[in-house]
Amino acid sequence: MKEKITIYDIAAKLNISAATVSRALNGNTKISDTTRKLVLEAAENMNYEQNKLALALKSGKSKNVGVIVPHIDRSFFSGVIRGIEEELNSNGYRVIICQSYDTEEKEIESINALLNAQVDGILMSISNLTSDLDYILNKTVRKGVPLIFFDRKQDLKGVSTVTINDYEGGYQSTQHLINEGCKNIAHLRGSKRLEIYNDRCKGYKQALLDNGFEFKEEYVIETKSKIDEGAEAVQKLFKLPTPPDAIFSSSDFVALGAIKELKKMGVKVPEEFSVVGFGNDPFTQFMELSISSVDQFPTEMGKITAKVFLEQINSPGEIKIEKKVVLTPKLWIRKSSTKKDV
Repeated sequence: MKEKITIYDIAAKLNISAATVSRALNGNTKISDTTRKLVLEAAENMNYEQNKLALALKSGKSKNVGVIVPHIDRSFFSGVIRGIEEELNSNGYRVIICQSYDTEEKEIESINALLNAQVDGILMSISNLTSDLDYILNKTVRKGVPLIFFDRKQDLKGVSTVTINDYEGGYQSTQHLINEGCKNIAHLRGSKRLEIYNDRCKGYKQALLDNGFEFKEEYVIETKSKIDEGAEAVQKLFKLPTPPDAIFSSSDFVALGAIKELKKMGVKVPEEFSVVGFGNDPFTQFMELSISSVDQFPTEMGKITAKVFLEQINSPGEIKIEKKVVLTPKLWIRKSSTKKDV
């Protein structure tokens, strides 16, 4: 087997010291441009590969960043990951992706694995069941590893966050349904444990009150982001003395399930019933009955999350950077919610 090329081989070829080769390969400014060019050309011609682990131990940086998401197969999270990778790859970082599957156990397991891998930072969207935030802080922030929440977050001292204005998204969606003439608007919300779903519900409620509508608790049903949960919610709503004539859902998948069940019941969408989702998943615009939905701009969110990390990791000395970035949502109005031609 061919022996691995070392800096000593390059040094012998160029008749310079191994220390000079090392400095040139690592971008030391004390090395002249001419010498650096000679070293880099020789390294390439000799197929030299740097020991990344040794470099990480020496510099204190692995150039790896951990990303934890609930589910990688959701278009929103894959979009965020794309934005993170595009931004970090161009800055010399690699991304290690972990899934929590919306469980705290897997989330903690992922944090431990990433810290053991000596990552330079952790970017994460917390699970539905996250409760031990002290553990997360102890294992990351207090170890000097930058932690940034995106989308699903909780406000913690020393932790930056990148989200959209979920309250505004909920308000816009409900106001649109009111503008379309809907009188009894239900809300299929996400877990009460997560701020994003609480904020969307608050926006829904405030839009009702601002327009003189009564907020009815029975019109609010907590769901998981699954198609069958939307169908089950519709069944419950239509058992009420006064069933709703519209739904604002905190999930596109739940909205899809609701529409499928309404059609099964013979209820015409949008002529008799209007539906708005949240997330702007790709399927919402390509269905025969396209679904109105709130865009969360996942790729942009990913890029900004990465930029916040880079700003934090590159801050000098003991300067601590904590940012709360809030993006503006956009409601895409499609066939499912409007009685006019779209």
